[in-house]
Amino acid sequence: MLGYLFPGQGTVRVGMGAWLRRRPAARERLDRFDALLTRPISPLCARGPMDRLVATEHAQVAVTACNLAALTVLEEEGYEPAVVAGHSVGELSALHAAGVLTFDDTVRLVGIRARLMAGVGEIGGMRAVMGLPVEQVEDLAALASEPGEPVVVGLENAPGHVVVSGALPALDRLTALATAATKIITLRVGNAFHSPLMAAAVPGWAEAVRQAPMREPRVPVVPNVTGEPTTDLGTLREALIAQLTGRVLWTRTVTVIDAVAPGVEVGDSKVLAGLSRRAEARCLSMADPGALRRLAKTVAA
Repeated sequence: MLGYLFPGQGTVRVGMGAWLRRRPAARERLDRFDALLTRPISPLCARGPMDRLVATEHAQVAVTACNLAALTVLEEEGYEPAVVAGHSVGELSALHAAGVLTFDDTVRLVGIRARLMAGVGEIGGMRAVMGLPVEQVEDLAALASEPGEPVVVGLENAPGHVVVSGALPALDRLTALATAATKIITLRVGNAFHSPLMAAAVPGWAEAVRQAPMREPRVPVVPNVTGEPTTDLGTLREALIAQLTGRVLWTRTVTVIDAVAPGVEVGDSKVLAGLSRRAEARCLSMADPGALRRLAKTVAA
């Protein structure tokens, strides 16, 4: 058995999904995904340009398409998850893998989420703070925040890898304060996700999630905002709503999954596998050409 980890929108790149299209079952899944959209996402994944692909309304859809195609490959190979989780928008893919959402509803919800979050307008940003413990970054965020210009810890990605999210002036103040950080990286994202600045998108998202048909999960799901496995459908629904402005507890998530089974990053990305290594957790990336062969050895062991 395996723990399935689904990447989020920060993993998009021009050319994503190319290897998946060489697998007939995955290609069929990508074509089906495209058919459900007003405009197909596959051409943008293949050819870009990057500035359009990275835009919120496209990035969330693109990464979900690749996640679900990669899931098809694992299904074709006969694998089943013991537990699932998804990083940010990847949580929708995880809910589909657990049987909570149908394929069509997953595509529909990611489209709604992307439109709502893009519709907030560009009012902030995100930066990765490297080399500092999360508690210290929390203190810096509190010092850097001012009325109307908040900054918070948006993602606990791995030990020494914390992402802050908020108003641009507050991010600048935090950057100036974080003199002990080994590196601070401005993320190429459309806004201040997982922060209070996403509040305007919450009512529409909450309505969409509460109206979406959902079934009891076949396996435990680890929501971003709790970092704890659950099969309770009410908890999963409310956690999916809360993650729009809530913190992604990814370090805790990978630790929980690693205690159950080796992890596999289900998508066309190596980001989560890298974060897992930082947390001393096991995770193979399906973007690695030898991943399926190594997965077979891992499961056999």
